[in-house]
Amino acid sequence: MEVIITNEESIGQLVADDITNLLRRTPDAVLGLATGSSPLRIYDALAEGVSRGELSLARARGFTLDEYVGLPEGHPCRYRTVIDEDFTSRVDIDPAAIHAPDGNAPDLDAACLRYEEAISAAGGVDLQILGIGTDGHIAFNEPGSSLASRTRVKTLTEQTRRDNARFFDGDLDAVPMHCLTQGLGTIMQARHVVLVATGSGKAEAVHHMVEGAVSALWPATILQHHPHVTVLVDDAAASRLQLADYYRYTRAHRHLVQ
Repeated sequence: MEVIITNEESIGQLVADDITNLLRRTPDAVLGLATGSSPLRIYDALAEGVSRGELSLARARGFTLDEYVGLPEGHPCRYRTVIDEDFTSRVDIDPAAIHAPDGNAPDLDAACLRYEEAISAAGGVDLQILGIGTDGHIAFNEPGSSLASRTRVKTLTEQTRRDNARFFDGDLDAVPMHCLTQGLGTIMQARHVVLVATGSGKAEAVHHMVEGAVSALWPATILQHHPHVTVLVDDAAASRLQLADYYRYTRAHRHLVQ
């Protein structure tokens, strides 16, 4: 696990640079797309790169992490709507190449199975973007989630619903109680995982994820077992890291590695 401590303004460009390099090698790469505030600077940087002609996503494909159950098509908080607004509409990717779980399917379990099959048929995810919740969840894998879980229906915790109420004009009752989410086992199959966290509110979760024991109580800790994870955090999110000075030291001397 590589931990990069930098300023919030730099994080988006660093991830966009990784994605640009990936697309130059593999133009039809599969991207794992996250919603929420954490990846916005990444999408900003990608949009700027496309507008300058520095990269193209015309052949790329994408899979979103999760979706609320029961929100009507076009709802502003539906994650398919959010991805379309924050990412798809701003770059040159084919909207039909973006896939999302169907939170309105008549058979949700069957929809989850189809989603797993679609990811597999695409050859798996090349680079997965993640954020992290204050309780250590990634995607909507809440504390207590199986570390081997696959795409499934989950019940959101009250903490997650409170955290997300800001997207629903502060109305907690408007936040759905259920979602479809890629499982931890699904996420672990991505070839490269990039997790972004900023702000002091994420510091405890980042500490457990990077330096704590692997436990279902802090679902993101499963990433310690992944062979290629990059964690990008600002100083506030890194404030609980016991080895923060070492992470800064290794980053500063990375250019010396042959």
